[in-house]
Order: sequence, then structure tokens, then C-alpha cells
Amino acid sequence: MTGHRRLTLAGSVAGAVIVALDGTVLSVAQPTLQRDLDASFGQVQWTSTGYLIAVASLLVFAGRLGDRYGHQRLFAVGMLGFGAASAGIGLAPGIGWVIGLRVVQGVFGALAQPATLGMLRAAFPADRLRGPIAVRTAAIGLAAAVGPLVGGALVAGPGWRAVFFLGVVPAVVFGVLALVVPGPAPAQPRPARLDLPGALLLGVTLAGLVHVLVTLPEPGWTTAAETTLVVGTALAFVRHERRAARPLIPPEVVGSPAVGPALGILTVASAALSGTLFVSTYVLQYTLGLDSFQSALRSLPLAALMVLAAAGCAVLLRRAGARRTTVSAMVVLALGILLLTRASGTLALCAGFALLGAGFGTVMVAATHVVVRHSAVESAGVAGGLQQTAMNVGPTLGVAAATVLMGPGGERLLPLTVLAAVALAGAVAGGALPGRSTVAIGGRSDDDHVDPGARSSVPARR
Repeated sequence: MTGHRRLTLAGSVAGAVIVALDGTVLSVAQPTLQRDLDASFGQVQWTSTGYLIAVASLLVFAGRLGDRYGHQRLFAVGMLGFGAASAGIGLAPGIGWVIGLRVVQGVFGALAQPATLGMLRAAFPADRLRGPIAVRTAAIGLAAAVGPLVGGALVAGPGWRAVFFLGVVPAVVFGVLALVVPGPAPAQPRPARLDLPGALLLGVTLAGLVHVLVTLPEPGWTTAAETTLVVGTALAFVRHERRAARPLIPPEVVGSPAVGPALGILTVASAALSGTLFVSTYVLQYTLGLDSFQSALRSLPLAALMVLAAAGCAVLLRRAGARRTTVSAMVVLALGILLLTRASGTLALCAGFALLGAGFGTVMVAATHVVVRHSAVESAGVAGGLQQTAMNVGPTLGVAAATVLMGPGGERLLPLTVLAAVALAGAVAGGALPGRSTVAIGGRSDDDHVDPGARSSVPARR
């Protein structure tokens, strides 16, 4: 591996971890933040909702900007802005400043996240993407595991403001490195005009969708009106994209027989996992009477198996192919959810969470690999933006569905059964992913020798 590829991988991993760690430590800091700033519960909720809306609405457009101006440049801007906003939150005098700066943080996070995948696609040959994506995913899993511990230690020690200072230095360091170290030229040397109307329509659609999902447990006329707006803008976006000469999302990406199903699987898997974790939190603490520390210990196998599964998924992809790997992993995820529908003892709970981690860690690497691997280099940013959008919308959808299905009584059987069925539907969708081709000389599949960047505009159907 060359020096530039090592630095690209380090930047991609660091960017993904900084953003993931920020979200996990925030959940620990919110109660103390609410008390210190004399904020209402609704205001504290907006520190998360405002960030999520900003990120979800801009990810795809940010990916297109990376395709046009260079992923490394967008990554640098995103990291520096994210770090500056984090420092500002740590110094914020009131809750209004925190909410506003969280939205700013979301804007810069949206610039950085697609670039972490776009940089990998530009730096590594298509047949060597498995390893870097596996490393990146394992690092995200590790951040999710240690985030609550780090956040708890900082809140108990220096205070909640230290949580936001945590990522400032690494964000600035990697942002500066991305600016000063020469990177590859943009994949589109003579870029076409940006599809600003398409970006606006998609942004409004996704922002409205996220807000509807967040407020879904409290339906009303405003939710119905917003849902109508979301449907209307979505239809307008589809119509615009079909007629646009240079659409925001290239047809060869959205129409790919591999990329489309992979994005759907990422959405389904993240929805099933997040919904299950939401239900399990109530089961552990209210039904079983465990405190937060005891609950965290029983769910620890999830993080451990997610890291191990992500790290080993590159081998599975090489030997079994994306189709069999993803289908098997989605079945494992569904089995973990079903086990948790009845689990009450420590062993059964740990086994259920272990299956969740093993299944989701494998799916995340396998489906992300398909999205990045089967997108042309000049569309890598858009593909990365779509992948990140799936990973942001999916959890919101899963938590909203779980909240509605649980009802006021906190029943777990119905929501977990439905979420398991959703995971199995993802396993069925996995059958549309590319399989392992006939093994060629050298032990690689024939598919490994073909770079989508060198193919015709629409990948061949497998």
C-alpha cells in the first residue's frame, strides 16, 4: 500500500469515527446539558433532530460536489467546519446556540461523510476496496462501543462541554492534512452544471421525511400536512430527474442492478437494528429492572461482534461473494431480533445482541462495498452520499416504527417480530446482489477484474 493510500485510509477512518463518536457521546451528555442550560426536553431533542435534518438533506448534493471539486477538498472543508462547530458548541452560552451550531455541524458533517467513501473509491482499485471498507466499518463499530463510556467519563469529570471538544483536534489535524497533501484530480475534469433544482427538491424531501419520522409518535394535522409535502416533493424530484439533462443522481447509479438493492438493504438493516435497540432499552431497564450500566454490559457483545464481523467480512466477500454473504448476514440479524423477543436471562440476552452485531457488521461492509465498488469513479461521491443517506434515514425509520408498535404498554413481542420480518425481507432483497463469478486464474472472481469506471454507463446485469 502506497503512502498516499495509507493516508487516505487514515483520513477516511478518522472522519467516519469523529462523526460517529460525536453522536454517541452526545446522547450521554444531553441530560446534563439540559440541566446546566435550563433547557426544555423539546429543546434538547432538537440538538439531535436539527443535526439529523441538516445531514440527511445535504448528503447526496455534498457527494456530487465531491465528484466535481474533489473528495479530498470537500473532506478538508467538512472536517475543519465540523471541528470549528464542535468547539463553538463547547463554548455556547445557551441552548439556542447549541441547537444552531448543531445544525451547522450537520452541514459540515454532510460535506465530510460522502467524501470518506469517495476518497477510498478514487485511491484504491475496485478489486481492493473490501479491506479499506472493512477497516472503516470496524472503526465505526468500535467508536459506537466506546462512545458512551468516553462520554460518561467526560460528563462525570470535566463536564458536558468536554464532550464537544473531544473531536476538535483530530478534525483540524486531518482537515489540514487533506488541504496540504496533494490528492488525485477530480474524476470530472470538465464538470457539468450542478443540478441545483434537483438538489433543492431532494433536500426538502429528505428533511421533511426525517422530521415526519421523528414526530411520528405524536400524529396530528401538522404531521399529515408535512407528509403530503414530502410525497409531493418526492414526486416532483423524480419527475425532474427524469427530464434533467444532467440529473443530480446519475441514471447509471440509481438504475444499477447492484447499487439500488444494496442501498435498500442498508436502509432495512439499519432500521431493524436501531428499532430493536430502542425496544431493548425499555425491556432491559423497565421490564427487567436493570440499571443503565447493567444494560450496557449485556449489550456489549453487539459492539464486539460488530467489530469482529466487519473486520472479517472482506474474507467472506472474497470467498462467498456479496450475495451469499449479505443474505446470510441478514438472516443472522433476524435471528438475533427473534431471540430478543423472549430473552430475559443474561446468556440469552448476550446471545441475541451478539447475533445482532455479527449480522449488522457483516451487512454494513458487504452492502457498502457493493455500492462503492459498482459505482463509477466519477459518481463515487453521489454513491457515498446515497449510502450515508440510507444509514441516516434507516435508523430514524426503525425507531419511529418501534415507537408506534410498542404502544403505551411497552410491549416487545409485536415490534421485534415486525423488525425481524423486515430483516428477512432484506435477506430476500440480498438475492439481487452480485454473486461470486467463476473463479479465474489467481483465485479471484472474474468480477474482480472489471472496474465499473471502465464500463459502459449502465453496468451489465448479473
